[in-house]
Amino acid sequence: MQALLMYGVYRKDMAKASLRDQKVAVVTGGAGFLGSHLCDYLVGQGHHVMCLDNLITGNLDNISQLRQNGAFTFIQLDVTRHIEIEGPVHFVFHFASPASPVDYLKLPIQTLKVGALGTHNALGLAKAKQAVFLLASTSEVYGDPLVHPQPETYWGNVNPIGPRGVYDEAKRFGEAITMAYHRTHGVNTKIVRIFNTYGPRMRRNDGRVVPAFIKQALLGEPLTLFGDGHQTRSFCYVSDLIRGIYVLALSPAHEPVNIGNPREMTVMEFARKILELTKSVSPLEFHPLPVDDPKTRQPDIRQARSLLRWEPEVPLEEGLRQTIAYFKMLLKSKA
Repeated sequence: MQALLMYGVYRKDMAKASLRDQKVAVVTGGAGFLGSHLCDYLVGQGHHVMCLDNLITGNLDNISQLRQNGAFTFIQLDVTRHIEIEGPVHFVFHFASPASPVDYLKLPIQTLKVGALGTHNALGLAKAKQAVFLLASTSEVYGDPLVHPQPETYWGNVNPIGPRGVYDEAKRFGEAITMAYHRTHGVNTKIVRIFNTYGPRMRRNDGRVVPAFIKQALLGEPLTLFGDGHQTRSFCYVSDLIRGIYVLALSPAHEPVNIGNPREMTVMEFARKILELTKSVSPLEFHPLPVDDPKTRQPDIRQARSLLRWEPEVPLEEGLRQTIAYFKMLLKSKA
């Protein structure tokens, strides 16, 4: 499969640019799940990548394959403080943030600070360097949506004072300040609204449905479903997402663009797919639905198709096979 990622190493676009043509890309949160895959891709595209991460939720193992690469620099840094980078910077990709409910419910203040202060500092760097700025936003800005599927024009249905509000509102603020920097200072900004993404390097105790179900199935534990299992999700393989993000960074678009896979399925259907692919006989176990958990989630990707000529390529079953293989390796190494 052309866009398929094999344990984080892209099989295409690995030709190196000459040093004099090399662009510098700063990736905040670059040791996280998505950030590390973005670092891989950018190095493969010939960029020098400066990865910034305070390692609250990031992991150095995610970037171990890059640490000896001369086109990659890691800096342990909290981006809620001032960001100082010497020399030219051509792109700033702001991915720093706790991203799973397990993390942002445990780290609510840090989540709000990185969404506000971190985004402000990253934008300040882009402004000072006259760099392209790309904000990693989220489908969570739509909250528990009343419109389905969710287009970029939908303003959302978010509970600002609920437990999930720390993440939802941090990202909504991030979008607002990003557009303010574009309108006021002329910064070349992009906003990607990321829908459910999965693949290697997700943490085993991440708490999101993909790693939770795979880990439980592989260990023979009950698969925990919340609510009646009929709430819907859509799942995009990580290489498809990263490819879309890069195309967006190079595009003339400034307003938010959804990137995700529009193939929608119920959580119950997804659990049965995991059981099928892992050949597990784990039972299903039902628990109460968490507060403000969205009932539906499906991206409207017409903008991505028309503006970016992008759509997902990796079939769910193939992406899951790669992810399951990664978790088998991870669980074996932790045994």
